[in-house]
Amino acid sequence: MLKFDRLTATAAPLPLANVDTDMVIPARYMTSLTRDGLGRHLFHELRYRDDGAERDSFILNRGPCRNAQILIADRNFGCGSSREHAVWALTDFGIRCVIAPSFGDIFANNARKNGLLLVRLPDALCQRLRREVELAQFAPITVDLAEQRIDLASGESLAFAVDPDDRRTLMEGLDDIDRTLRHAAAIARFESTREARSARDS
Repeated sequence: MLKFDRLTATAAPLPLANVDTDMVIPARYMTSLTRDGLGRHLFHELRYRDDGAERDSFILNRGPCRNAQILIADRNFGCGSSREHAVWALTDFGIRCVIAPSFGDIFANNARKNGLLLVRLPDALCQRLRREVELAQFAPITVDLAEQRIDLASGESLAFAVDPDDRRTLMEGLDDIDRTLRHAAAIARFESTREARSARDS
């Protein structure tokens, strides 16, 4: 899993509340068991017209936001059904961080497992942040997980807090197997004790 420490990149504003996982990636594009190529279907109904042409009005089809790595969303982002493909589509597109007031619980868990940083900020602050990046003509902003700080193009800094365990997981690039292997010595001691006890009792 990719480590997340400090990211300086374009941020795309997405002022839509209750974006569910089907909006992130429609179910018909979830036939793949890998994440490769899923980025082209990210927000498919919003990005493309029925004839397959891009919608010029959608933010990820416009200028520097085509290469956005940060998404500034609205409340309850990633709600709805459980599908890891939603996180895969975001990361395959290139999104490394989503900033929003709140997230769907299962989506948040899948994000942590796949190296996608979720930053929770109050609703009013997210609204202001979306305005700020547009006024700055989408100049890059910096999300610093080590310092838990967002640096805007204007020079302003905004503090945020991430669960300490999630922060460590992201900064060290640990997936669930890696997290388990951190306890390898304790697991080995347990197995040794159990085998000795079984031999005694037999």
